[in-house]
Amino acid sequence: MSEYKFNTKCVQAGYSPKNGEPRVLPIYQSTTYKYESSDEMGDLFDLKKNGYFYTRLQNPTNDAVAKKIAELEGGVAAILTSSGQAASFFSIFNICQAGDHVVASSALYGGTLNLFSVTMKKMGIDFTFVDPDSDEETLSKAFCDNTKAVFAETLSNPSLIVLDIEKFAKVAHAHGVPLIVDNTFPTPMNCRPFEHGADIVTHSTTKYMDGHATSVGGVIVDSGNFDWTKYPDKFACITAPDESYHGISYSETFGKAAYITKATVQLMRDLGSIPSPQNSFLLNLGLESLHLRVMRHCENAQKVAEYLEKHPKVTWVNYPGLESSKYHALAKKYMPNGSCGVISFGVLGGRAAATRFMDSLKLAAIVTHVADSRTCILHPASTTHRQLTDEQLVECGVSPDLMRLSVGTEDVSDIIADIEQALALL
Repeated sequence: MSEYKFNTKCVQAGYSPKNGEPRVLPIYQSTTYKYESSDEMGDLFDLKKNGYFYTRLQNPTNDAVAKKIAELEGGVAAILTSSGQAASFFSIFNICQAGDHVVASSALYGGTLNLFSVTMKKMGIDFTFVDPDSDEETLSKAFCDNTKAVFAETLSNPSLIVLDIEKFAKVAHAHGVPLIVDNTFPTPMNCRPFEHGADIVTHSTTKYMDGHATSVGGVIVDSGNFDWTKYPDKFACITAPDESYHGISYSETFGKAAYITKATVQLMRDLGSIPSPQNSFLLNLGLESLHLRVMRHCENAQKVAEYLEKHPKVTWVNYPGLESSKYHALAKKYMPNGSCGVISFGVLGGRAAATRFMDSLKLAAIVTHVADSRTCILHPASTTHRQLTDEQLVECGVSPDLMRLSVGTEDVSDIIADIEQALALL
């Protein structure tokens, strides 16, 4: 559906029913698929033919939704995962092994930071974390001979730092590695990373893509633009024969789809972090209204941010849509239609006052979630980032008093009134 606009793709991409078939994407709730002969099944296992034989690797419902997201991002192929964390892990592990190194932004979601700095370090993959505001020379110094990728968030959670995608892509490509970006907060409606040089995009589909807090999930999308064959020794995992598939070379056999194919037939085969078809069905329902919801989230958040910025009991506000934001210019460049519905801010009295404020809210809920239709709030330092030291909090852009407000799609006057009554109690 490349000829159609983004809004149309949200509704119709990924699944095109034939004559007499269900108009709505069906839920293929089956683990296995029947064939008439062992030869047909053998060809599937040898990757000589495309088809379905076990849902741990592929499922028609999952594949249709992955195809839709690939079209929304402008990529060549995508794979759904069971969570955003799984997407982040697979995106790196697909091209890295023990002894390799990755350069990553220090401004990351706390779970991702812990995944990289603790869990994957135990697997022998080292990470060097860099300030996303670093200049090109500083970024380049973080690279090693064994660096295989660069990872960053286009709009960081919860610090809302806007990544200079072109700068990071330029440095990554100068060192012969792909740039992987997490585009969860802006979504492809507001940010188009592939158009600015990023090679691979990940999402926690749990957030705006699902939009209703019903299904945990993730996705990896490949632009198809990174030439793995240009660095055959560095990326032998993609260019060299894979003995677990009778010596097949992913780059030679699958071309631009090599990266996603490897993630599907190798990582999903061995690790199995797939979403259920039921969750993918619900995700698809969310995607059908993505273009409507994200617009409303951004409109509401802009008004709430402007209100907070003028309130005497609010000490600071961080939202890229505000002209006072140090990332306003970058946001206008990379996210011209708006950034997201998330605002970070602090109140007079610091951490203790933040707790009183949140406990006083009536419409907004205190939940370990963000980016769905209902307004919610969280104190990251004591929840999602609680494993980090104060020094690590500062490094990743999360001050101890930071509150993350996820503005929903309710009437904005009701959201502001709820904030007003809670602030009045401080």
